[in-house]
Amino acid sequence: MRFVVFFCLFCLFALPVFSQRGPTAVARSGEGAHALLRRNGLPDTRHFQQFLTLNQGRLTAKGGLIAGRTYRLPARGKASQAAATPARHPAGSSAAALHAPVFGSKYSRVRVLDRSMRGAVYYLSPGHGGPDPGAVGKYGPHRLAEDEYAYDVTLRLARRLMEHGATVYMLVQDPNDGIRDEQFLKIDRDEVTYPRQRIPLNQLARLRQRITQANKLHARHKGAYQRLLALHVDSRSQGQKIDVFFYHHANSTAGARTARNIHRVFTNRYARSQPNRPYSGNVLPRSSLYEVRNSHAPAVFMELGNIHNTRDQPRFLLPDNRQALANWIYEGLRADYKGR
Repeated sequence: MRFVVFFCLFCLFALPVFSQRGPTAVARSGEGAHALLRRNGLPDTRHFQQFLTLNQGRLTAKGGLIAGRTYRLPARGKASQAAATPARHPAGSSAAALHAPVFGSKYSRVRVLDRSMRGAVYYLSPGHGGPDPGAVGKYGPHRLAEDEYAYDVTLRLARRLMEHGATVYMLVQDPNDGIRDEQFLKIDRDEVTYPRQRIPLNQLARLRQRITQANKLHARHKGAYQRLLALHVDSRSQGQKIDVFFYHHANSTAGARTARNIHRVFTNRYARSQPNRPYSGNVLPRSSLYEVRNSHAPAVFMELGNIHNTRDQPRFLLPDNRQALANWIYEGLRADYKGR
């Protein structure tokens, strides 16, 4: 049976093959891939992904350019539009693996373990992005940006859902920050809104932009089980430690049920891993939140911790903890989907 996962514009698309004699450009001193592409009239996200594919083995360890080196460029016109065809697995295929470059080279190969989540559609909205890093905390000399850590947890969650056959849309995407295993994540501003829209600085415009896209996709999947999840890192006084909180619309029975199912997993996991301390995270209605109020899909808004509190920070600083957060959210979503 055909198995199709729509992830994001530059995530699962079949990349075109270009001739060895295609266009090239020489990198200038201090120039990055995005700047080189813009200089040559190739500004879109799909051009960046094609550029990485064309120049495998010629970039630095961190994906940078070497001044004076010649790099191959994606072709304009019909060739560059080939990326608009979603990857599909032929009828009868086991769909054993998917290729998702948005997860980064280390995690781009996604093994499909089963199809237990097939039929579920998720819109994942990591907080802030682009010109707005969200809350910014400090850990020694390091600055911690909310959008970077929320994005990493969201990517990990997306990958877990895809491993079990779900359809996943990342409403915010970064062209070069895949899943990262560092504690201190570099702050950048190149995230875009699905499918490839520049993120505005104005908060209302930013939220309206991504919810508009989510609601368009919701109409496309009419009749399916659909959920929107917004992941944030809270900003409170430095001395205030908080557990993970879940918010839903007061009038959304489905949103409240999804939030409670995820909360139940967190409560049980904390009871096992930290039996000597109570878990104070809770499920609360908060209809004033823009994404919760305006999403056509039942929505859950999550606060993962206080970015300013030194006891909360390890929850998202340590990559294993970020993965644990994603795993626990996935378990709650799985329970919700099976119990629908």
